[in-house]
Amino acid sequence: MYSDRPDFRPLGLPDLQQRKRSGPVLACVTAYEASIAARADEAGVDLVLVGDSLGMVVQGHANTLAVTMDAMTYHSSCVARGLRRALLVADLPFMAYRDVPTAFANAARLVAEGGATMVKLEGADWVCEVIAALVSREIPVCAHLGLTPQSVHRLGGYRVQGRDEAAAQRLREDARRVQDAGAGLLVLECVPAALAATITRELSIPVIGIGAGPHCDGQILVMHDLLGITPGKRPRFSKDFLAGTGSVLAAITAYVEAVRTGSFPGAEHSY
Repeated sequence: MYSDRPDFRPLGLPDLQQRKRSGPVLACVTAYEASIAARADEAGVDLVLVGDSLGMVVQGHANTLAVTMDAMTYHSSCVARGLRRALLVADLPFMAYRDVPTAFANAARLVAEGGATMVKLEGADWVCEVIAALVSREIPVCAHLGLTPQSVHRLGGYRVQGRDEAAAQRLREDARRVQDAGAGLLVLECVPAALAATITRELSIPVIGIGAGPHCDGQILVMHDLLGITPGKRPRFSKDFLAGTGSVLAAITAYVEAVRTGSFPGAEHSY
């Protein structure tokens, strides 16, 4: 597909760092299998996440907690075979990083068997020890703060985080802690746009938003939300890019263009 493009090369973590400094905004999506991953790659997506959201949009569960390491490794390996340019990140599922030895074994599996460049995990506090341990063992880490779906029971549902001053301050502190622990990227989910903008300015690592307003270094959407095929009520921060475009490739291309021009997300997609 890319043999005639002399400028083609796979993206690496230094490229994402450069994009934070000089742009353009990073356009990111989730994917769970090779064909959709290939369309995302062709459309110019920069980063593809094999999210444990597959538990909901692929497997039909009510949350992400039932997703296993076997499932994550399988789907990551499928997506890896569909990519040529985009950087691949894969989620460590619920309880797969409960301590350093467990996290190391499971993260190494996602990299070696699943083809991931980077693993993603949720939270700060004790998670910072895990982040530092993985990074010291040459496994890049993407942190995830704000609405962390693996904490759905503690949070009492899928709710916007950081609305009051104390919660906002905790998120800012947690963001600095995961960066200091060695995380190379941060996903911020469902936080007020102004707070996300502040965190993005304060960090030296790229911040990828989902429901975090327009001022992050990148945006990510679940592919099923982007294509308008998620059953039931879709999140406020999502948009159906397939409507009116006619093909999956055209829809993803429209999303990439909207992210890079700043037309998505708009105020109606933000908190």
